[in-house]
Amino acid sequence: MRIGTLVNPERPGLDDLLDGVRDAARAGLDSAFLPQLASWDAITVAALAGARVPGIDVGTSIVPTYPRHAIALAGQALTAHAATGGRFTLGVGPGHKPVIEGVFGHSYDRPADHIREYLTVLGPLLRGEGVEHRGRTVTAVGTLDTPGAGTPDLLLAALGPRMLRVAGELADGVVVVWTGPDAIAEHIRPTVTEAAAAAGRPAPRIVVTAIVSVTADPARVLREVGQRLGFAGELPAYRAQLDRQGKKGVVETVIAGDEETVARGIRRYAEAGATELTASLTGTAEERAATLALLSALRREG
Repeated sequence: MRIGTLVNPERPGLDDLLDGVRDAARAGLDSAFLPQLASWDAITVAALAGARVPGIDVGTSIVPTYPRHAIALAGQALTAHAATGGRFTLGVGPGHKPVIEGVFGHSYDRPADHIREYLTVLGPLLRGEGVEHRGRTVTAVGTLDTPGAGTPDLLLAALGPRMLRVAGELADGVVVVWTGPDAIAEHIRPTVTEAAAAAGRPAPRIVVTAIVSVTADPARVLREVGQRLGFAGELPAYRAQLDRQGKKGVVETVIAGDEETVARGIRRYAEAGATELTASLTGTAEERAATLALLSALRREG
């Protein structure tokens, strides 16, 4: 299982984000992913980081599809892939209704249907193919001239059965969050893998994002995560995923404790079939440094 980081979105400045990628590279990790929030553009930062920091893959986790036309997004992704020497992964997803409707003014009606249409267009564009699609939510006609860019991997944020099947059929894998190892083994991996096989596609990447902290005070870390991110458990897609796992809140998916506890929690994801763990470091500066050191040691173990 590959090990990477989700560059801490609490890092406020552009240089801070780039330093986060440098920290991951120095630790010998495989990847550094950037979240798309209401701040810096994740694709641009990934391209800049990949161009400046050698030896580490970069990507987005995730860029919402509704606000960006598929042709425009494909052009950004191909540019980033070329700028990083082929080390860029594009992670996309529909986002959440309060943001898509309340901030961007798009209808969030039938997001799984929208994603199927969107990836039907985006995939060929990333492969250098022309498209002519006029659908219910997506219209795209044209091609992109990006010689030598190559084709970045395309990951879809997917948790429910319909979205997982779309990911298996039309993407190179999935990005999941708030998901424990048992759900990976029993729900995520079988559904997306079967869909990929039925579509004649290679075995998919299964990238798990988890909050991780090496700490002597896990109760404090869980309390802080709950205060900061507990609201995520009320978003419908996340609520459904937590319910499937019998979990009350997102803090129940956090990996926190001493080195042995955290290492055991990470290894469980590998045993469940995850191909990559993207760790979001949390806690004090000292706890984050200890967590990064442990991730580095686990990566060296292979």
